[in-house]
Amino acid sequence: MQDSHTTSTLNNFRKAVQAGEFLVTAEVAPPKGGNITHTIEMTATLKGRVHAVNITDGSRAVLGMSPLAASAILLQHGIEPICQFACRDRNRIGLQADLMGAHALGIHNILALTGDPVKAGDHPDAKAVFDLESIRLLRLIRNMNEGMNFNNKTLNDGALDLFAGAAVDPQSKSWSGLQSRFEKKIEAGAQFFQSQLITDFEKLEKFMDKIASSYNKPILAGIFLLKSAKNAQFINRVVPGVNIPDHIIERLAKAKHPLQEGMKIAAEQVQMARNLCHGVHIMAVKKEDLIVPILDLAGVGRVS
Repeated sequence: MQDSHTTSTLNNFRKAVQAGEFLVTAEVAPPKGGNITHTIEMTATLKGRVHAVNITDGSRAVLGMSPLAASAILLQHGIEPICQFACRDRNRIGLQADLMGAHALGIHNILALTGDPVKAGDHPDAKAVFDLESIRLLRLIRNMNEGMNFNNKTLNDGALDLFAGAAVDPQSKSWSGLQSRFEKKIEAGAQFFQSQLITDFEKLEKFMDKIASSYNKPILAGIFLLKSAKNAQFINRVVPGVNIPDHIIERLAKAKHPLQEGMKIAAEQVQMARNLCHGVHIMAVKKEDLIVPILDLAGVGRVS
């Protein structure tokens, strides 16, 4: 039986999307062990300030607690999750089993991802699965919402009710590839999009005007808290497709308090995104307690 916390948070993110609100989500990595106390404490600071919290699924192929388990625990604490599902580690049987489990646990927001290659992570000799990729996973979720499994057989014990989203990279070097994958994800059933880390807001504006404006799906711009010039250089080096410009790195390097400067930069980016798209997805790795101060600096108040 779902408790009052679970009932109160269920589907708030979906309702906010449908109401056309300015959307705010945040990203939290699950623990690297069995104690989830710190994760609960960090996400508790976000109550009333974000519509939902993304729980990552082996981001950069680095080991962490099952996002399904972490999402279920956060839901019990009154925090609405967006549970990421990556195709890297599970075949179609495992993905379907976990999607059914998510529905049964009251976890309805899903972000469908292909997943980062294992060579990038902390278990480079692990065997990757990649039975599906993000577009086929979105189609699978749509099928299961209609009461059918991957093989178009009836789910005898009931259809699912999942609100599926996808990732998008408005800074992609291939404009045609960006448009093609975005449109295929919409066709496959994506109901919202969270972007990769955005640093080029001119490209975001172009994407919104030339591609996204043709579809009534919310786009949340990825905003990343840079802690220092060294941190920015590290992100440039290890995260594919990210190019933090020199002027931002120089600004961090010259700052007397780099972390505070990084918060100011993130707040400025939230304000820019607010004029261009439907929301923001804030990533503050190991500094989730600074997300609310960033929102305050950006003038973004409480969510409904």
